[in-house]
Amino acid sequence: MTDARVRQAYAARASEYTAILGSIDDMHVLDRNRVELWAQQISGRIIDVGCGPGHWTDFLHQRGANISGIDLVPEFVESARRRFPDVSFQVNSLRALHQADESLDGVLAWYSLIHLNPGELPQVLAEIARVLSPQGHLLVGFFDGVPGERFDHAITTAYYVAVDHMSSLLNDAGFDVTDVETRQDPGSRPHAAICAILR
Repeated sequence: MTDARVRQAYAARASEYTAILGSIDDMHVLDRNRVELWAQQISGRIIDVGCGPGHWTDFLHQRGANISGIDLVPEFVESARRRFPDVSFQVNSLRALHQADESLDGVLAWYSLIHLNPGELPQVLAEIARVLSPQGHLLVGFFDGVPGERFDHAITTAYYVAVDHMSSLLNDAGFDVTDVETRQDPGSRPHAAICAILR
């Protein structure tokens, strides 16, 4: 899935997406708790990669995190800047982050890797590892399922990743997995979240 295709698909429905899923109140309380507890471990800089409408970025900013957001979609970034003027947002692809080596202490990748072709995950995880300092923290949220199986996401094609497979990819990228959560909510696809620390 190319950046251009994902950007175009989300740009066409950015306002609709923000109206439906752009508030932290729309997020599951267990996810809010997990993301907040994860960020509380981090004293330095965090980026929210694939921040979309920016609600998670602002959620952590409001709780004292030194965080900024990046997204591929200019419409999301423009909206996030208007809605959350005290938070920094930039247009950037997670395939080539505009951050120096070892310059960050945390990366939040909450459902921002789901549109990557399975073969692209190692490259993107390596890019995330590049910008994290040793012992830097990563939190990944994704759809748990058969690795590489694609499905028709509401916006554009997305892919499942099994927890074991994601854990193996993280290990190969230099991370130690510290915590795994899975959940199946009625009417929703299986959810997974993995916390990891860069070796």
